[in-house]
Amino acid sequence: MKHRRISGRRTAVAGAGIAALVVGGVTLQSANASENAPAPEPRTLSVAAAGKLASVLGQDLGADAAGTYYDAKSRTLVVNVLDADAAGTAEAAGAEARIVENSLAELKGARTTLKQDATIPGTSWAVDHAANKVVVTADRTVTGAELAELTKVVDGLGATAELKRTKGEFRTFVAGGDAITGDGGRCSLGFNVVKGGEPFFLTAGHCTEGITTWSDSSGAEIGENADSSFPGNDYGLVKYTADVAHPSEVNLYDGSAQQISGAAEATVGMQVTRSGSTTQVHGGSVTGLDATVNYGNGDVVNGLIQTDVCAEPGDSGGSLFSGSSAVGLTSGGSGDCTSGGETFFQPVTEALSATGTQIG
Repeated sequence: MKHRRISGRRTAVAGAGIAALVVGGVTLQSANASENAPAPEPRTLSVAAAGKLASVLGQDLGADAAGTYYDAKSRTLVVNVLDADAAGTAEAAGAEARIVENSLAELKGARTTLKQDATIPGTSWAVDHAANKVVVTADRTVTGAELAELTKVVDGLGATAELKRTKGEFRTFVAGGDAITGDGGRCSLGFNVVKGGEPFFLTAGHCTEGITTWSDSSGAEIGENADSSFPGNDYGLVKYTADVAHPSEVNLYDGSAQQISGAAEATVGMQVTRSGSTTQVHGGSVTGLDATVNYGNGDVVNGLIQTDVCAEPGDSGGSLFSGSSAVGLTSGGSGDCTSGGETFFQPVTEALSATGTQIG
């Protein structure tokens, strides 16, 4: 393990962001009453509260923070840090601290090396903060010289990366919450949004790159493309052109719907649910962030959410959500809902920001 300099600049009480934070009634002032006192127990947090705490700690710890993840079983936020002082700050704020080897800068450096030396169709890489590594995945099409080269690059990254295989093949899930169709293709509606008081919906960019006019499952035309980004990103915006209901909810395919009141950033360990027109509703957890996927046709998409949720062709663009929060739009992956596999999602927060829309 690398030897790290223990920071002498950190005081017992963190910066203004954390100093003002009260978690479950425990303030930093009381938590730091004695340097010799045992570390406080991590606070029980909802996913939303954990996300807010992660944001505050990330800003306050700066370079001493090495990523966070949510422990769904204990309902606690785990913060990776580089030294004991940073661990004390995280624990005082109500998180569980874990001293790790790899900094965020080192993980970013590993991703840069992979982009430069291993952009091979059929591969992906994502930061798994629970593992404190960049996890590289190769699908079944990566063989021979390409697999040897990929293995060489990953081995050269040492403790910052590891290589895994998947039995499936990375592909976008075009075939196609609710089904939307056009020009012989089928995808799934992601989330209803508004812009300037007008109704729109989000779906996958690889859907809107190939289809410009959309109909609902009855065949009635409902919308036309307003914005599209693929590859690089994977989101598309469609403007409603028909007077149809557009509630802020996700179809659960059991006669009910999940109301969606806002959007949330994904966190490793977050429990999520996906709704799509092919395989309907399936759940799982977030396993990686900032994923790069090199789809087999040569399209490369960055900044995706990696999950262990299954999906199949036709689910593209469908909703990924956690409780009442929108999280992602189905992009692609490997496997199916019989054998399992990985599925990647475009973060909703990025799509909302880029298109100037809001959940609603």
